[in-house]
This record gives sequence, structure tokens and C-alpha cells, in this order.
Amino acid sequence: MSPFVYLDYAGVALFAATGALAASRKQLDLIGFLFFAVITGIGGGTVRDIVLGRVPVFWVLNPTYILVCCAAGVLVFFTAHMVESRYRLLIWLDAVGLSAYCAMGAAKGLAATGSPTIAIVTGTLTATFGGVLRDLVANEPSVLLRPEIYISAALVGAAIFTGANEFGLPLYVASAAGVLAAFAVRGGALYYGWTFPTYKAKPGRHPDDVM
Repeated sequence: MSPFVYLDYAGVALFAATGALAASRKQLDLIGFLFFAVITGIGGGTVRDIVLGRVPVFWVLNPTYILVCCAAGVLVFFTAHMVESRYRLLIWLDAVGLSAYCAMGAAKGLAATGSPTIAIVTGTLTATFGGVLRDLVANEPSVLLRPEIYISAALVGAAIFTGANEFGLPLYVASAAGVLAAFAVRGGALYYGWTFPTYKAKPGRHPDDVM
């Protein structure tokens, strides 16, 4: 297998582990762990393939992705109790998964369409949707609503990968550049609390006040 395939599996496994960690916070059984691991691990890639019209989606064509998610879920089920701060581990694993997946998603978008713009969109979507779906199903505060930079990290990583690829750099160099850039932005946001300026104007009225 090429290094790119290993990067793909690694991204899926890391996101699956964050899903299983969310299940551990809810004290679910093993089936619950597997469910969260699978929907988180393949969620972003599934949406990407549907948007690109690539059906059957990737995990139907290669069920190994499902097995990777299940293995991560089982591993977390038996080891999560050893981690003192599971939420902190969750968000850092999510950062690593986001970094790997933004480059991989951009590469697949570029291969399918040849468009750098679409590559950046699919890289960002692939890297973020699994985490959003995990938080939604787990009824946890969404990563999108946290103050630190999140989507922008995936956007930067996908853009760096796409730009490096357009300049003719080898795939492994472009992938490494995209992954490192995304992790630097997301890791800095988590460690230093980097944020963008937020909307400060008067909030909108409650719907009941408009009727």
C-alpha cells in the first residue's frame, strides 16, 4: 500500500477513536462504542463521496475502513478508563485526525474533479464533518461552537496541500505540508486559545418576538 493509503486509514482510526471516547463519556456499552466509532470515522468521507458523486462510497467498496473503526472502538472501550481527562484527549486526537483527513480529502477531490477549489472544499468537509456528527449524536457541545479555530485549520491544511500539488511537489511532500500546517493551526488554537474576532453587534430577536 502507498503511504497515502496509510494516511487514509490513520485519519479514519483517529476520528473513530474520538467517537469512542465520546461514547465513554456517556458510559455506553460496547455496541454504543462501535456505533460512535464508525459514524465518526467514516462520516466526513461519506459526505465527501456523495458530494463528488462517487457511489458506492469508499467504505462500501473497501470494508476495511469499517474494521479499522471497530478496532479503534474496541481498543478505546478497554482502555478509556486509563485516561484521566478523556475530553482533552478527544480534542487532541480530533486535531490529529483533522490534519490527516484534510489532506486526504483534498487529494480525493482533486483526483475526482481536477479543480483546486473543489479539492479545498472536499478536504475541509472530510476533515470536519465526522467531528460535527459525533458531537451532534453525543449531545456534546459542537466543536464548531467552541471559540478556538477549527474549520479554518482544515481549510489551511487543504489549501496548503492543494497549492503544493499544483506546484508539482511529490504527493508525500504535499501531504506532509498540508498535515503539518493544519495541525499547527489547530494545535495552536487549542494550546494558545487562538480565535478570530467574533460578531459583536446586537443579537437577533427571538422568533417569538417577531411574530
